[in-house]
Amino acid sequence: MDAYSSILERTRVPQASLQRFAVIQLFHSLRSAPPHLSPDSDAGREAITQCLHSSLPAVVDQSVRELCRLVKDSQLDLSRGLLELQSALEGSQAHFVDVFVKGIGFLVRVGFQRDWFDVKAEASENHPFIKVLSCRIEVQNVLIEEVLLFMVQCRQYGLVKASEFLRPLLNFSILRIPFTGSSSPSFAKLLVSSLASLCCSFPSDAIPFFNLLIGCLRYYQCKTAEDHRDFLALAELIVDAHVVVLRHLVRAGLMVHEAQKSAVKLLDALLSPYSDLEKQTVGNEPVLHLSRRLLAVQKELGLCYLPELASSLLSLVIKLTTLELEHEQLCMLNLVSFVLKWKIEDEHAKARVSSALTEVLFIFPIINLMSSPSKSVKGAATDLLFLLEKISVNLFASPREELSVQVGLLSISKPGGIVFRLLQHIWLQDLPSTLFFLNVSSIRGTDVKEMENGSKSWISGLKEYAQRVVERRKSFHPVFHSQEMTVNEMPLLLSSLLGVLLLHNSLGSFAAEALNALGVMEPKLGVTLLLAIIYYSYLLRNNNLFCPDMQLHILAMLPFLAMHTPMVPLVVQTMTPMLCKDVKPVLYATAIRLLCKSWEINDRIFGSLQAVLLPERFNEFISDRAIGLSTAASLRDVCRRNPDRGVELILSVSESIENHDPVIQVLGFQSLGHLCEADAVDFYTAWKVIAEHVLDYSADAIVACGLCQLLRWGASDAEAYPEASRNILQILWEVGSSGQSTGDKLWMKARVSAFEALYAFEVVQIENSIQNFKERFVGLLILETNVDVLRAMEELEAKIIAHEHSTRRRLVKEKRVTGNKIEKLLSVFPRVILSSGKMSNPGELPGAALLCPSSRAEDANYQVQLKNADDVLGWYTDAIREIAASLHLSRNLVVALLSLQSWKPFMQHWIRAYLLYLDVKEPSIVLDKTSKAANDIVKIMIQMAEDSIPRSAENIALAIGALCMALPPSVHDIKITASKFLLNWLFQYEHEHRQWSAAISLGLISSLAHVTDRKQKVENIDGLIKVAHDSRNTLIKGACGVGLGFSCQDLLTRVVVVENTSEKEIMDQLELDLLGKIVRALSVMICQLTQSSSDILWGLSKYVPPGSINTDVEITFDSSCMSCDEKEEDIWGVAGLVLGLGSCISVLYRAGSYDDVCDIKSLLISWITDAHSLVKNYGSCIKDSHVLVAPGACLALPTVVSFCQRVELINDNELDMLVVCYKEIISGLLYVKTSGTFHQGLLMASCVGAGDLLACILGEGVHSLEVQHVEELLELMRKTYSSPYPHIIHFGAMLGVVNAMGAGAGSMIHHQLMASSQTANGRKSSSRVMGPLFSSSAFQLHLTSLMQDMFLVAQNSDDHQQQQYAAWAVSFLRYRLWSQDVENCDNIYKNENANVSVSQSFSEDSTVLKLSLWLMHLDSSQTASILHVSTVTAVLRCLSRAPRLPGFDWGAVIRRCMRYEAQVAELFPQDSVHVKGALREECIRFSLAHANKFEPLLVLLDELSDLSRFRILHLNLQSRILLHLLDLIKLFSSSRLEKLFNDIAEYLSSPISPYQNHSPRQKGLLRISCWKGLSQCHDEGSLSTSDYIPFMERCMEVLFSILPVSSTVAISEQENVPTAEEWNVATRCLGKSRRAWLFDLLQISEITLSQRDDCFSITVKKIQARAWLVRLGSFPLTELGKLKVYILNAASEGLWDSLVEVIAALQHAEGSVKRQWLIDVLEISCVAKFPSTALQFLGLLSGSFCRYMPLLILDPTAVLSDLPVTLASLLSSPSWRIIAETAASRLWTSMERIHDWSTSLACGFEAPSMKLQPIDPSENEMADFLRLVMHETCVSLKEYLPLDKQLRLVNMIAH
Repeated sequence: MDAYSSILERTRVPQASLQRFAVIQLFHSLRSAPPHLSPDSDAGREAITQCLHSSLPAVVDQSVRELCRLVKDSQLDLSRGLLELQSALEGSQAHFVDVFVKGIGFLVRVGFQRDWFDVKAEASENHPFIKVLSCRIEVQNVLIEEVLLFMVQCRQYGLVKASEFLRPLLNFSILRIPFTGSSSPSFAKLLVSSLASLCCSFPSDAIPFFNLLIGCLRYYQCKTAEDHRDFLALAELIVDAHVVVLRHLVRAGLMVHEAQKSAVKLLDALLSPYSDLEKQTVGNEPVLHLSRRLLAVQKELGLCYLPELASSLLSLVIKLTTLELEHEQLCMLNLVSFVLKWKIEDEHAKARVSSALTEVLFIFPIINLMSSPSKSVKGAATDLLFLLEKISVNLFASPREELSVQVGLLSISKPGGIVFRLLQHIWLQDLPSTLFFLNVSSIRGTDVKEMENGSKSWISGLKEYAQRVVERRKSFHPVFHSQEMTVNEMPLLLSSLLGVLLLHNSLGSFAAEALNALGVMEPKLGVTLLLAIIYYSYLLRNNNLFCPDMQLHILAMLPFLAMHTPMVPLVVQTMTPMLCKDVKPVLYATAIRLLCKSWEINDRIFGSLQAVLLPERFNEFISDRAIGLSTAASLRDVCRRNPDRGVELILSVSESIENHDPVIQVLGFQSLGHLCEADAVDFYTAWKVIAEHVLDYSADAIVACGLCQLLRWGASDAEAYPEASRNILQILWEVGSSGQSTGDKLWMKARVSAFEALYAFEVVQIENSIQNFKERFVGLLILETNVDVLRAMEELEAKIIAHEHSTRRRLVKEKRVTGNKIEKLLSVFPRVILSSGKMSNPGELPGAALLCPSSRAEDANYQVQLKNADDVLGWYTDAIREIAASLHLSRNLVVALLSLQSWKPFMQHWIRAYLLYLDVKEPSIVLDKTSKAANDIVKIMIQMAEDSIPRSAENIALAIGALCMALPPSVHDIKITASKFLLNWLFQYEHEHRQWSAAISLGLISSLAHVTDRKQKVENIDGLIKVAHDSRNTLIKGACGVGLGFSCQDLLTRVVVVENTSEKEIMDQLELDLLGKIVRALSVMICQLTQSSSDILWGLSKYVPPGSINTDVEITFDSSCMSCDEKEEDIWGVAGLVLGLGSCISVLYRAGSYDDVCDIKSLLISWITDAHSLVKNYGSCIKDSHVLVAPGACLALPTVVSFCQRVELINDNELDMLVVCYKEIISGLLYVKTSGTFHQGLLMASCVGAGDLLACILGEGVHSLEVQHVEELLELMRKTYSSPYPHIIHFGAMLGVVNAMGAGAGSMIHHQLMASSQTANGRKSSSRVMGPLFSSSAFQLHLTSLMQDMFLVAQNSDDHQQQQYAAWAVSFLRYRLWSQDVENCDNIYKNENANVSVSQSFSEDSTVLKLSLWLMHLDSSQTASILHVSTVTAVLRCLSRAPRLPGFDWGAVIRRCMRYEAQVAELFPQDSVHVKGALREECIRFSLAHANKFEPLLVLLDELSDLSRFRILHLNLQSRILLHLLDLIKLFSSSRLEKLFNDIAEYLSSPISPYQNHSPRQKGLLRISCWKGLSQCHDEGSLSTSDYIPFMERCMEVLFSILPVSSTVAISEQENVPTAEEWNVATRCLGKSRRAWLFDLLQISEITLSQRDDCFSITVKKIQARAWLVRLGSFPLTELGKLKVYILNAASEGLWDSLVEVIAALQHAEGSVKRQWLIDVLEISCVAKFPSTALQFLGLLSGSFCRYMPLLILDPTAVLSDLPVTLASLLSSPSWRIIAETAASRLWTSMERIHDWSTSLACGFEAPSMKLQPIDPSENEMADFLRLVMHETCVSLKEYLPLDKQLRLVNMIAH
């Protein structure tokens, strides 16, 4: 400082010139001074500061100049220079201000010219001009001069850059106005005025300046009236300048188009503060004048109309709906009129029709102004409507393709753009289907409905929205705040949209209905809607737009205006001209209907309506049918709506009834019917008057229908008027029973009406009036085919059945009397055949002794001998020793199976007898005693087997198997012991008798093994396969085949409770592997023994069960080719293998190998059909080895046929063909005289198989056989056992006879023996027989004769062997008959309800009995009496509702009905009314209704619901079963229910399930049925204590896992997947489940949301499920709130639908909850890794509750684009304004974060803030768009931000 002190002293001399020289010298010294004395040194800085702060003008002036030179010469940094000047300016005297400001201005110009400023980084607080403006008020004038000088001097360096540099100053000047005093507006005005003037001086360079000025206008805050005046002043300056510049540019021909675009931007900026519905602004007129001026100059200069003006027009549309002041309305109309005229006059604009949608939006607001009392407004509106008329007509006729407008996907929305976007989506129906916010808003509370998409959905949604508001008002419930905003601010704008849609060809009617709803919601729209009706009617008529439907829809809006009382006079006045006498009849008739509809809405119109409905008027226009119909229809509506009013018009009603026009008379009948229904008129009094005027109803279906509808009201007083009611009932019966042969729909409708009317009368009254009514009605029912008529008849029939049940006679329970001769023979059989001598020596008749052991209980010697348990053991041991020694098996597998079957009853009696003599004092339970008894017995038998000769040992081995059959399942230790013993015998290759008998018993015991004995079962099966592989003995191979067939019977049948799913899968896999081994082993052995080349056998030899993971299928056997003798001797070995293969079909079916089941069936049938030709070529040696399969096929086929018949895998033709084949084989064998081993074996097998086949076909009661074929078969068997054949053949023939009657000898299939007496006697004259032969009256004599023959042989035969066989055969039948009686008795004790139902008798005239008998005789084979499927379905429905049924074999009946439709489908034409499969569904309903009383029905349901059968049922049957899970719960046991739910879960989840082959829609319908069924189960009160709840929950878990994600994306019509319906029923079901389980099921973690793997869809579903449950009220909203952070901090991909569901759940939440959600969402967006998700949800939340909600589209991008509008609108409402500042603050924080992120991405560096709160890279593509959205949203909320944040906001580059 000392270095410059002398110079500084000289600056204080008095002379100004010396002062200046001193300053110059000082700065010169600074230039050349060393660094320590340079300007940047402390001494230099101090010297400069003293000069600038001097009080001498010359020093200050020269110091500023020298400082500027230093900076200009780069001797001093620019920032240092600006700092020195700014500091001096702040502390200087007022008269020095200009000097410092000019100095700063100079430095700014120098710095800008030399590019020393970073324009984009220059923040508001660092801008030199802003610093100057902020320091003191005196700087304003000189600062403006410097700004202008800056613009002039810097324009050569780039106008855009210069304007960007000045933008912060301009923004600061405008934004600080609300925060400072009155001086701020003056400076802003002066600045804008100066810049505008400068633009006029440089017109060719003015466009960037205008963009600068226009950009500042949008940030201006218009809060008060003064703010509006300031805004208008600034706007006026800019508009004036723009006009000047535009004129100059047009004259010069330069940049005209750019200037026009700038004008459009200026116009948008002018209208922007005035285009929001929620902002009630003042000063609209000046803005409109400025807008008009801005546009007028363009037209004046001859410029073209720009399409960009459409956005400004949209703003004008919104503003026009809010204007209320007359002068503003007039100004607006003039502006719109000007714009439209300009467009119409412009030739280029005429070619563009895309903006027509925008322009016709003005129609409704302008029509609204037509009700103004101002003539000026009305005139301007009228002129404007004329202008719009042509545009509307062109729009109506223009193709939709010309109206397509491309909408930017990533653009920021404005209110006008939102309106147009919605209109475009609705009008252009070829756009992708869209969802709207109205779809979400319509969900309130438990009102769960599907969110429909498409154009109609918005219109219908708006209609429902308005109706919901009206309903809440009527119920005195407060209207929701969001609804209140819509009601107050949106009706006219929404009406404008609907007014455009009225012109749409397909949406016009829907728009009219929505307008009606809006009119009812908002009374203020009444006059406007009335004028709109008039205008649109005029528009259609005046322009010759022939649209009758549209005209009717528009006129139909008129009555709804009468909802508001003030509108009633106007409505009547509008209709009055249409009711003049000289108008067209059609118009007059229309007016009557409109007047009537208006009266329905408001009763005050009744006087006017009554005047046109008087009888005089009726007669006056009687010649005109249209007026007559309209009058009669109106009378009907009056009588229906208000019977009291109808009574006042009773004379007019009478006139209409007396009219000779059928339709008018029917309308009169309906009017009178409504009066009678309300008891306003006595029916019989009225009937007495009008009866004579009724037209001929027998000739006119219309009259008949109307008359029947009237006569139903005669039911109430029928007893008081017996004669009249009798006549009425006869009329109804006459109509109902007529027209059966005609297909006239009108007559069908009349008949329906007749039966419905009959239903109203009491059954007693009908019976008294119509002779033999019930019988005639049943006859009529079974002949009817029309579905609608049948439905009506069903209801009446059900009423008759209920009446019969309530008035039935309580009859005495009947007992079955043995009236059948065969039964009498069998009852005396033990006493006659088993005489005392033979009884004491059971070896005399061993087979009979085994099957009739109960006869010993009657023997006195037997009772005396047995005194204790040891005596019992000894006696039975001796008996078994004698029987085993006497019963010869003769290496015959059939005899071995008979022996095994016969030993079972013997063992049962032994066990029971032994248990009686055990010490009862021992403290043991029954199970322990049984186990002890069995243990003692098996030890004895094992010892006997070891010590016996081969013949006895064979029988004892079989007896051991029979013993295991007789034991309960729980006594499994004995079975293990027996298995081990027999397994030991099996491997004794040196003893044939041990191996083959042990193989059979071992296989049987394996099928009885306990679930815990899996290891033993595997050992048994592996042992059988190994022995079959190793043995060279064909008989042993066959026995192993039979054993393998037995052992596979229980595979895949049991439900096992395991700890986890994997253990069950292991068990299932084990059983599948065992099945594969068995099938492959049997197939390979048959192939090798028979040298067969069958493709089916070859395929089975490679068989792998579905779902099996074991692919090791290689099984090889080495068997040398047998000689002819060996083949002859060992035919039973091959037969055993075939039997084993045939026994596998049931487990193959359970495994899902349906094709293999059919293949085995086809293979056996082919072997049978080939057998006859093979027999004819039979010689002494069998040359073809494959002939050996014939005996086995004959034996196995009945088992296969029986199974296939039950599961519907065999058709009727095949059954008939098989009977014929067996008959031909037997007759062919009888014809062949050779009697070798093969001949004997085949003849025996064919006889046994034929009898079994007859029993399995007829016993099912499903298929009928030719009587002749059955008789011929029976005669062939008689001939066989009567011919001189070996005893074994006689035995086979006798077995065939008893098997035909159901004995089941040699078979494990038990057929029904007895049928009801009604069934047995029902087909005496038929050529076909159905049902068991034993109870068939047609075969009673024939069968009795056969049985007498065998009885005589068994009683007195010289041949002891033949006597044994005969007694054995008869014993089989007797045992089967008596065991069936025992089973029936057991069932009676188990089911008391069944006893009651079956035992009760029916009278002969019982309707139920007649329908049941008719159904019993249903037979598709009788082509002459085939009935329509609809008739059968109707009868079944009637019987389903019957309280009780006759004791028929309903299982057979229903099985027959289930096949009936498919059998007769080709005989009837396709009926569109009848639903395919309806009969089968009704069969299931019937079974469910009566299964608790009839066990066969329960068995049927068990079969259908078993997985093996269920998975191949038709979809509708599967759905029906799933729907009725509750009924099955009431019928099935707990263990069966466990299997049921496990089966359902497996069917739905298994990858190989047929479910996977269904279409998406079919899968959805099936799942819906299952959800509904489970939901009903949850409603059952006893469910909480049930053991099967875990299985139900497991089923629900599977269902939830395959539940599709609830999606808002449109699904194609072809798929039409009912996703919303499925979610509805699913969540309702889940809501009823246990809470602990449900919470576990829906548990969600942050990890599962962050991972996009297979589990992500499950997580999304859990979120959606929680949202749905909240909507249903099953979950509290807090449960959804817990997921808030997880959901909003996850990637948006895949979460959109979940966000929508959450918003739907929030619809009915309290206001405080919604506000808290908004704040939480904003806070989460500040830190979220995926901000787009939080912002999308913010858009959904804002859009759902703001006033613009009805206009918004539900789209992920749209909700972001709309956020600036929706959030600002939401926070401007009173209930949300309390959190506006908090929300704006959070939004600002989030916006800054996104801005920094986007900027860092653009610049290629990472901002420091991003390191703390990083954003996922997957969001990068959305960075610019999110920044733009957030910026615009903050701009829309700028009034809630402080000034510093506003300044930072407006200076952010938001491009």
